[in-house]
Amino acid sequence: MTNRKLILENGIVFEGQAFGSDLASDGEVVFTTGMTGYQETLSDPSFAGQIVTMTYPLIGNYGINRDDFETIDPAIKGFVVRELAQTPSNFRCDTTLDEFFKMKKIPGIEGIDTRKLTRLIREMGSIKATLTAAGEEVVVEEVVAKLKSTTFPTNQVEQVSTKTPYPSPGRGKKVVLMDFGMKHGILRELNKRDCDVVVVPYNMPAEEILALYPDGIMLSNGPGDPKDVPVAIETIKNLIGKVPMFGICLGHQLFALACGADSFKLKFGHRGANHPVKELKTGRTELTSQNHGYAIDPASLEGTSLEVTHLALNDGTIEGLKHKEYPVFTVQYHPEASPGPEDSNHLFDKFIELMNVDTRKEQHHA
Repeated sequence: MTNRKLILENGIVFEGQAFGSDLASDGEVVFTTGMTGYQETLSDPSFAGQIVTMTYPLIGNYGINRDDFETIDPAIKGFVVRELAQTPSNFRCDTTLDEFFKMKKIPGIEGIDTRKLTRLIREMGSIKATLTAAGEEVVVEEVVAKLKSTTFPTNQVEQVSTKTPYPSPGRGKKVVLMDFGMKHGILRELNKRDCDVVVVPYNMPAEEILALYPDGIMLSNGPGDPKDVPVAIETIKNLIGKVPMFGICLGHQLFALACGADSFKLKFGHRGANHPVKELKTGRTELTSQNHGYAIDPASLEGTSLEVTHLALNDGTIEGLKHKEYPVFTVQYHPEASPGPEDSNHLFDKFIELMNVDTRKEQHHA
């Protein structure tokens, strides 16, 4: 196999073997701790612009199949693994990870010490990095200087959101799903409950959304800093109180900012399928799937209409909010759990019930 380097902004170099595309790539290098579910991970739009490190040592052992994608075109900038399985074995396997990355023009590197890299990210925080072109000899100092002077794009949501509205029909509640980088798992859960879904772009104005006469509005997950999407924050401000809403991950953060709260960047983020979260009302702890680099500042909730509903047991950060007056609730984690545990799947049922209650209210007043 051809050699390739992963060069960090601080000058640390990891040497390994190239797979996937031969092209070079720059991005923020992050790690995720899921033991399985690499296909869902690499196709999660929330990883847009990032070089993803898998902490589990063997990746690719069940190949790539047609069913487990979270989006059709992955937005990651690279993939880092300890060992790449060359001959996957699974009855659903359609192609190998190497072949898939070649087709999608995504570079990968294997054979490096992913434990060391993960420790570095935990110590230093998420860091800019370059995956060199396969077989290319580079001057490390020049690559580092370029990385230090490079500012990565902040329009990740624009890159991954749908450009035009489209339906995912059902005969149940009418849901408008604002796509900030939606995982298909969210759409699957709504369809499973027979919702009549219309997926709309991140920048659709509130009046156009309300003109679809939804029973509820879903705020999807997505990549990057919520403060980089001011148009969505303004839209959500104009939607609060009109219909029930449910926000996930970036949708949770955007809703909080729309209510006057503030966000901050976590040192190395929460990414993995095993994060314990406590629901404050019941005391119940659920294992959750997470993928985010930002969180809501607890101090900023004072004076807002927001109430904390869930906390992360690992570091105490906010994992869930609800509006004190209107039927709106949000979670920082992924209840559709793709990949991951399904402990929190019931939140979709809660959303359906909110819409039912709201509809009955309207009928009663009529």
